[in-house]
Amino acid sequence: MKSKTSRRAVMKKLALPMALALAAAVTPVQAQNPKEVKVGLLVPLSGLYARPGSVMRMGAEMAIDHINAAGGVKALGGAKLKLVVLDSGDTTEKAKNAAQRMVSQEPDMVAASGAYLSSFTLAATEVTERAKLPMLTLSYSDLITSRGHKYVFQTSATAAAQADMALPVMMKLAEANGVRPKTVAIVTDNTGASVASVKPMRERLLKEMGLQLVVDETFTPPLADATPLIQKVRTARPDILFALPTAVSDAKLLLEKLNEFGLGQGKLPTVGFGIVMAEPDMLKTMDASQLDGLMLAVGSWGSKGHEKLIAELKTRYNEPWMTQNAISTYADMWVIKDALENAGKADREAVAVALRKIDGGPSKFYPGGRIKFDENGRRVDAGLTIIQWQKGTPITVYPPELAMAPPVWNKK
Repeated sequence: MKSKTSRRAVMKKLALPMALALAAAVTPVQAQNPKEVKVGLLVPLSGLYARPGSVMRMGAEMAIDHINAAGGVKALGGAKLKLVVLDSGDTTEKAKNAAQRMVSQEPDMVAASGAYLSSFTLAATEVTERAKLPMLTLSYSDLITSRGHKYVFQTSATAAAQADMALPVMMKLAEANGVRPKTVAIVTDNTGASVASVKPMRERLLKEMGLQLVVDETFTPPLADATPLIQKVRTARPDILFALPTAVSDAKLLLEKLNEFGLGQGKLPTVGFGIVMAEPDMLKTMDASQLDGLMLAVGSWGSKGHEKLIAELKTRYNEPWMTQNAISTYADMWVIKDALENAGKADREAVAVALRKIDGGPSKFYPGGRIKFDENGRRVDAGLTIIQWQKGTPITVYPPELAMAPPVWNKK
């Protein structure tokens, strides 16, 4: 009996070392096999903002395919990225619920991108922050990276920063064409990015530039009728109109009413912030001539140097041009990939640390600055692009190194 007991005891003692030795022998072989690493995309695919969300998905899919075709994540033995897409819907509550589903259903997800509208991003990132899931966003609101969060990374310049950069450029452009604007009108919706864009204008920028605010109107989307808003603009006859809708339907109503009141087609220089008024859908119910001359300050855009990507987007998805939604989301996937390379493991905390330390040099797909984030999660020295509708297409006219045509200031 003692002999059997002793044998069992000996075997028991040997079992753990043998198992560890076997695991050590097997592990290198397993590491050579391709593995999947989940990355998320949280965007509106239903409701009022489904169109921009679908374009963000296009950009993400292109990037994932390009990354995987180039060998995946080399630091992880050639691991392939797997895109997990969730619909954030068309309200902040839906966006928050979608973020909760994402973090609960995908515990092995290492990072995500989203959620288009700043209001949605603010709600969703409250959830992803608690889950310590790194979240990259093209959304503009300054609040997104003003809350002390450690897992949110803003790749676009903030709304306030864009206003600071854009307004002087617009004034110089006007003066170069023999015009010195003195009065402005603001018509904006009440979403996060729009509010953040006009805040510095109202508080100081207009005064600093010697501009008088003669109309200041805020609406809640969706608009039922733009007549009361544009009637006030027509009565005041400002030198510049700043229009900030975030839904295509609202943008169309505003621009159609401008044309109806004789203020469109360059008669009243109109400037927007964000990409909604440069969406291809604008041409479905509006004539291109009604859009001609409209200028927009945006976080990024398909520009000089992106010709191959623009051509692929056209061929693959029948998209006529590459908006910020596609180019920025494409870039986000590459940033996540580079963070994985630096982290050396598919772990969200390790990826977050890598994102905080990353310094990828000059950005290829975001204007200005570097692929580097400050302590708040904002991309260092992030710039902007200014695009203008010219002959039926919104093209980059600023900065000069990205411009595909010179800008034109339309006089009243």
